[in-house]
Amino acid sequence: MSNEKYPSSMEQKVLSSPRGNVAYWISRNADPSAPCLFFLHGLSADHTMFDLQLPFFSKSYTVAVWDAPAHGLSRPYADFSYGNCAEELRSVLDAEGFSKAVLVGQSMGGYIIQAFLLKYPERVSAFIGIDTCPFGMQYYSKSDLFWLRQVEWMCLCIPHKTLVRAVASSVGTMEYTRENMARALSVYGHRELCHLMGLGYRGFLRENRDLTIGCPTLILAGEKDRTGKVLSYSRAWHESTGFPLQIIQNAAHNSNTDQPDEVNALIGSFLETTLKSKDGNAI
Repeated sequence: MSNEKYPSSMEQKVLSSPRGNVAYWISRNADPSAPCLFFLHGLSADHTMFDLQLPFFSKSYTVAVWDAPAHGLSRPYADFSYGNCAEELRSVLDAEGFSKAVLVGQSMGGYIIQAFLLKYPERVSAFIGIDTCPFGMQYYSKSDLFWLRQVEWMCLCIPHKTLVRAVASSVGTMEYTRENMARALSVYGHRELCHLMGLGYRGFLRENRDLTIGCPTLILAGEKDRTGKVLSYSRAWHESTGFPLQIIQNAAHNSNTDQPDEVNALIGSFLETTLKSKDGNAI
């Protein structure tokens, strides 16, 4: 596993919106023309999900990460929706002076990016989806949609410590991943956590739309991802669109923390190819 030092230049900032404050962190590359990579974590996680990505990519890119609205330090937050998250993301990019960015989203982070693509496709240089699911009505059965509506009340039936242990153990094959997730979950009381999970899944049901993605896109999925049907959705997404799909061996739902070196190399190779024009200049 990578042991590179966390970028010392990461600066914490706060975006204020009518719905609440959103915390984010940014490290600017010495090259002012370097593209920006913005990392968006999954449901009930926080920005530390990408601690093993930021040192690697900060060498060549400006890197940014956030606690998504209603998560971590971005609480309290009123009226969580993926559309509202997309607006907060736009505001952060505006505040930092980026007309375009590479967006990297794990699970829920991928939903936010797709909501952003519905509104601002011209502002996305590339999209990397990690253990996430596609927008599009054709992928989901009536049974899939039914069970997503049941998440909140089912979680409420589970004792808090049991729920936290179950979520943390399910997302990773590595102890680092499970500990990282358990720490992120520790800030929530039982009702807040269950409500957040309900909001996340109901929001997907409400805001899912057919979406044609025009930017370069890479799909990554852990071979041992047992969170819902993410792995099968990823394969269906690849088959429907032709977007490249890489299966990460010995990784579960948080594959970027289970196998960071492999994930970093795959993303780096993809960006090296897609963010270069024919004359070799970054676009």
